[in-house]
Amino acid sequence: MISTSARLLRLVSLLSARPSWTCGELALRMAVTERTVRRDVARLRELGYGIESDPGPWGGYRLGGGTRIPPLILDDEEALAVAVGLREAALSGVLGSDQAALSALLKLRQVLPPRIAGRLDEMDAAFVHTPRPDEPQIAPGMLLELATACRRGERTSLSYRDREGKATVRDVDPYRLVHTGRRWYFVARDVTRGEWRTFRADRVVQIRPTGHAVEIVDSPDPALLVSRSIAAGAYPLYVTIRLPLPMDQALRLIPPTVGTHRPEGPDATIVDIGGPDADGLAKYLLSLGTPLRVLSPDNVREALLRRARELFEVNMNTQFP
Repeated sequence: MISTSARLLRLVSLLSARPSWTCGELALRMAVTERTVRRDVARLRELGYGIESDPGPWGGYRLGGGTRIPPLILDDEEALAVAVGLREAALSGVLGSDQAALSALLKLRQVLPPRIAGRLDEMDAAFVHTPRPDEPQIAPGMLLELATACRRGERTSLSYRDREGKATVRDVDPYRLVHTGRRWYFVARDVTRGEWRTFRADRVVQIRPTGHAVEIVDSPDPALLVSRSIAAGAYPLYVTIRLPLPMDQALRLIPPTVGTHRPEGPDATIVDIGGPDADGLAKYLLSLGTPLRVLSPDNVREALLRRARELFEVNMNTQFP
């Protein structure tokens, strides 16, 4: 005689296999009485399965939507397909900035039987994710290791290469992974420096748990921290502008990943923007299509005036050839 738990799993599997079953058919397939089937259906409903039924001798049971997400029964191929789909969703960022796909993949990998986990590892080794030309590549395994470190709540030894290729090893307290649409960033507290840092996930060489449990009590807003870090990146030149717009409108015009914002009263915002050179910054400022004042430096102000004059002359020549 099989256990109640095994019998319930078997019942869910049968209900998922075809649109409808009569009580007698289920009893026959499970080798139990119809009374047992009705009792097991009631238990599944308590667990959140939306099992619908039709009255009468020819009525049947069918699996519908429930009040909450219950446990799912997947065969080997289905579990592998779901894992691969979640991995690709996490790598592509198709779900935006949230980490639902990555979180779901972590949960699924923890319960996969070794035979399925092994097949997924083989696929990870064989498949190559091709990013856009300007998008760095990160191995799926490393992404999962970083996510696992964030969930584990354990101090980690991080091997990392900076933008110059210099290798360092430091102890960090992992907190979150943030996807910006182009890159993954690892947010963690640098133990030695005692400050929150962002690390590009594609530059992480290796992570190793230390066995020291940590409790995060002063966590930052991870998305905001990454945005500020990107905006304050090492650029050869920075321009400071004044926008006659309140802070919320300025943030919609210039994203926090592009500039660092600070309010100047209720109706104006000061923004610092980095760029490759004065001409490149002037071109970007013109593309905003809004009144602004360049506060500094002078070479960006001059480049902006020059580009504005050139644009004016082109328009005049077009209208009055």
